[in-house]
Amino acid sequence: MSASQFKEPSVAPVLTVRVARELDDLIKCQVLRSLAFIGEQGSPYDEEFDGNDLCATHVLAMLNNEPVGALRIRYFAGFAKPERLAVHPAYRLKRIDRTTVPRVLVDFAVDHCRRKGYTTLYGHAQRRLVSFWGKFGFKPCGEHELHYSDHEYVVLRADYEPHPEAITVESPPLVIVRPEGDWQKPGPFDLSLDRPPTNRIAAPTAIASPVSRGSSFPAGAFHAPAE
Repeated sequence: MSASQFKEPSVAPVLTVRVARELDDLIKCQVLRSLAFIGEQGSPYDEEFDGNDLCATHVLAMLNNEPVGALRIRYFAGFAKPERLAVHPAYRLKRIDRTTVPRVLVDFAVDHCRRKGYTTLYGHAQRRLVSFWGKFGFKPCGEHELHYSDHEYVVLRADYEPHPEAITVESPPLVIVRPEGDWQKPGPFDLSLDRPPTNRIAAPTAIASPVSRGSSFPAGAFHAPAE
């Protein structure tokens, strides 16, 4: 579907951004990336889907019920790397409620990384997009330029103040186990507090195994007892 064929929502536009938690969310992100990087820029499939998707956080922008933008974040010792920013061509420059899809995605990613305790972000920007990332505090650093996957890139870095509500080992235990990015809202374990602790452990059941047939070992002899 071309940008000109993209159907505008018939209701008032509501732009939201969230962490992708379900398979359907991840598929939406991959469709947007395929459109931008494989379809428009001609990236080979193996370079766009590089084996890092299942060890990253994915951020998804939705305009009402339609996916319009995606971004990926990976984490390292002391810094995080936002990457794979992809926005539907019909919405790259379009202003929605005084903002744009690229801006809300990056703002969300920066805040998310700071909440996780990162104050340094690192990235590779195509040369033509360095000024865009500069709006968020990114500046060229170190080995400034490189090229791969048919494009010239500039190495960027941004440093931020620590987030006042960063997740640390001193955070409340139930905050730490809440769904990624929703640390401010009660999670499933918060709701479980209505149930008293029972410390229930199911009794082990016998598991038939081939060695139990015609041997001196009873069925389930190798079943590990509950600790």
